Amino acid sequence: MKKTKNDLNIYEEPLRTIPHNVFRDNNPEYDELEQRLRMPVVALLDNIRSMFNVGSIFRTADGAWLEEIIISGYTASPPRKEIAKTALGAEYSVPWRNIPNAVEALKALKQRGYKAVALEHTTRSQSYTQVDYDFPLVFVVGNEGVGIQDDIIKECDFAVELPQNGMKSSMNVAVAFGIMLYELRRQWDIKKLEVRS
Repeated sequence: MKKTKNDLNIYEEPLRTIPHNVFRDNNPEYDELEQRLRMPVVALLDNIRSMFNVGSIFRTADGAWLEEIIISGYTASPPRKEIAKTALGAEYSVPWRNIPNAVEALKALKQRGYKAVALEHTTRSQSYTQVDYDFPLVFVVGNEGVGIQDDIIKECDFAVELPQNGMKSSMNVAVAFGIMLYELRRQWDIKKLEVRS
């Protein structure tokens, strides 16, 4: 029996892009945004070399609506034109602070009940998708070339990694940040639903 156009759900609503002016016109005001519940995740950026990566991280952090970014080491902080170029305003919507010593920042967060997670290849790293994350948590990303410093790794409760299946052993820090952050967001959204049920 031949299916007709009316039999196929795919034809009911055509898939199409939403024009960017629709997004811009529907952006909430900052006051309205601040009423939204932030995901209880703090991101700690340690010695990120590229300000363009920092800006990209801010933009992704806005999309996932995380609690805060902590900037440590020699990571640049706003206002900088290089950060603004890729953050596109997210440096104003995401709370951030500069704490030069990452180990001290982690210890303070752990005293407040945060679990500390390193996004890094270590001798005991697990795949980032194989962990059931507890919230609140802080996750650390490190330098594009050398990764997270050993004294910071030692302060973390555990480490996760993004499996690499090609010839390279790592990926861009802003890309890795986004993949990890949206896995955290996915799990947190599920846990929020379970609490409501």
